[in-house]
Amino acid sequence: MSSRTRARGMKAAGVHTVRIPRQRGRRGAQPFIVVVPEQPSLTREAFGFVGRMLWRFRGALAPTGLALLALALTAVLHAIAWWSGIALAVVAAAPVLWLGFLQTRRPGRGATLRWRIAATVTAAFGFGWMALAAGFGPFAGPLEQVWLVALIVAQAAWFFVRRSL
Repeated sequence: MSSRTRARGMKAAGVHTVRIPRQRGRRGAQPFIVVVPEQPSLTREAFGFVGRMLWRFRGALAPTGLALLALALTAVLHAIAWWSGIALAVVAAAPVLWLGFLQTRRPGRGATLRWRIAATVTAAFGFGWMALAAGFGPFAGPLEQVWLVALIVAQAAWFFVRRSL
């Protein structure tokens, strides 16, 4: 940058200029100039606030994070390989097999059996939705409404279940 285009005595308020020296072997190259504002922008402040709140309540928002991850994963799977829904349909049967195996090895009664059944139904429903969403697309037909209702139910249930664990 030539000295004719640069203002000598006037500086913008709140802006610092940091000069980085030239690299070796680059004789004709101009130095890099990095301009750093003194205070962050309003957009950065807003994103920082949202990020801090999400990090602070990350345990309470676990079902929402998993639901968003499942939505994005199934969208990518549908776009890349629609037939992956068939493989996920097989995986959807795994929780039912797990419950049958666990009940024969270590039979549970009362609250233990209820927790196992709830976990099995939740996992089988989730994998079933993922199989359908990967095969047909996450926004096909009623799948997006099913995803939204499941997210709301899971988040509401998680609010109460977290306290009892």
